[in-house]
Amino acid sequence: MEKNINLFGVCPYVTVQKVFSGKWAILIIFYLHQETLRFGELQRRLPEITQSTLTKQLRSLEEQGMIIRHVYPEIPPKVEYSLSDLGKEFIPVLTQFQVFGNKYITYLNEKN
Repeated sequence: MEKNINLFGVCPYVTVQKVFSGKWAILIIFYLHQETLRFGELQRRLPEITQSTLTKQLRSLEEQGMIIRHVYPEIPPKVEYSLSDLGKEFIPVLTQFQVFGNKYITYLNEKN
């Protein structure tokens, strides 16, 4: 029987897949690349996401070191999200996703 080997942190493809797991991770990174946002602002930009799913995605991205959660000491609490330095390293990849996405959209339009 083969041993189950955890490749997270070993294989670059498995590692990236784990960091960006979740349907909304890429879009959250996209919006935070544009500007620092509060929870409600992110939720308005992603109207199909539930509050609990957005919370989970933000926690995951924060745990993975991709985003920074900044809590201001005021009442009511003010929390903002921004890209970490590591998260900013992903922007060239995000740009290539856009390039490929546009090429694929062209392919789909030409196919029909």
